[in-house]
Amino acid sequence: MTTPRTRAPRRPVHGVLLLDKPLGWSSNDALQKAKGLLRAEKAGHTGTLDPLASGVLPLCFGAATKFSHLLLEARKSYVARLRLGATTTTGDAEGEILRQREIKLDAEFLASTLSRFVGSIRQTPPMFSALKKDGKPLYEYARAGIEVERESRAVEIFTLSRVAGPLPERSDEVSIEVSCSKGAYIRSLAVDIGEALGCGAHLSGLRRTGSGPFGIERCHSLESLQEMDEAGRLACLLPVDALLQGIPTISLGADDAGRFLGGLRRRGAWVDEDLVAVYGAEPRALLGSARVRSGELIPIRLLNPLEIGQTYSITSHRT
Repeated sequence: MTTPRTRAPRRPVHGVLLLDKPLGWSSNDALQKAKGLLRAEKAGHTGTLDPLASGVLPLCFGAATKFSHLLLEARKSYVARLRLGATTTTGDAEGEILRQREIKLDAEFLASTLSRFVGSIRQTPPMFSALKKDGKPLYEYARAGIEVERESRAVEIFTLSRVAGPLPERSDEVSIEVSCSKGAYIRSLAVDIGEALGCGAHLSGLRRTGSGPFGIERCHSLESLQEMDEAGRLACLLPVDALLQGIPTISLGADDAGRFLGGLRRRGAWVDEDLVAVYGAEPRALLGSARVRSGELIPIRLLNPLEIGQTYSITSHRT
């Protein structure tokens, strides 16, 4: 008789894990694996990264999930590999080849073409994407052979350049570095660049190198996490307020902190801000986020007393 496997009990875990998502894994699969390794009760990721892409995937645990939306809005950075001379049904290497064309390319023409895509541009979301139409992802329509009308939308390309190095005289592949706003599709960018070059292209490789303030150099692989003990894994977590770095902070005394946590607005000599991180003065523990309008501190996202105690305990232990 086989003895049933005992599932390790879950526990409250708070913080941010910077994961280097492996190629071939969905974002949710990677999240569930990391969640299991940490035995965490609650977790979420900060925006889908395609299975065909690897790289920076910040994962939020416990109280950090309340601020994960901030990374959804943040700029992203990628290194993308373009296969020139061929367009595909999906815009990437998974699709069937639609058309092949001759490649005539030099470094100067490539650089001038890439410069045309820097700034505010309009993109039409690809059919093979997770964007929803009538509650269903576009890729489900695409797999059924149904083409759905999509509206183009404005996105921002902050920087775009070819990865440094000589351009071979006869090459059907080129790598680019991209920094872009939320909502930009690198697959669509690859296709559009190919058309501008006159030879067509599709995306043959993608690695996210940055998400907001977090770069790939700070990320941990699933393999390295599996080799650690539980204390080592917990030590990899950044504090919850890592998601709030770079924004103004406000500290409240005990009375105001209690009322703020009850959802009440507080008044003070504060300048208007769209987003501030709010802390208790003694002890200094994160209470939540807020906005300031005309001297009023207006709560946005709040931690509950249990979360405050747990995150403060973790932060104190680390320091």
